[in-house]
Amino acid sequence: QVHLVESGGGLVQAGGSLRLSCTASGGVFTRYAMGWFRQATGKERDFVAAITRVGSTMSYADSVKGRFTISRDNAKNTVFLQMNSLKPEDTALYYCAADLYGVASPHPVNYEYWGQGTQVTVSS
Repeated sequence: QVHLVESGGGLVQAGGSLRLSCTASGGVFTRYAMGWFRQATGKERDFVAAITRVGSTMSYADSVKGRFTISRDNAKNTVFLQMNSLKPEDTALYYCAADLYGVASPHPVNYEYWGQGTQVTVSS
């Protein structure tokens, strides 16, 4: 029922910033915790960040703590990922996902709906 569309990816220089957006439709946005995951070419999909239903709790992968910030605007059915101090190793296809359990899980298996992904490429 939930359709997710990511946007905001692109090419950015190392040390720069980028903000990703994910807009949801077809469901009640506030019922879902939202997560961001990324998958580099030839690698498994990894957890990046997650946020609970009303944004009371945020969690991050160790690799992005202090650099990335997840937030949500429930009035706009949108979750954001602000990425600062970007590194070449951040290069990946970034996906947003919706979790009906609402616990901001780092495990992909707990997310029911996924977007199509948006590419982030960080040049050195």
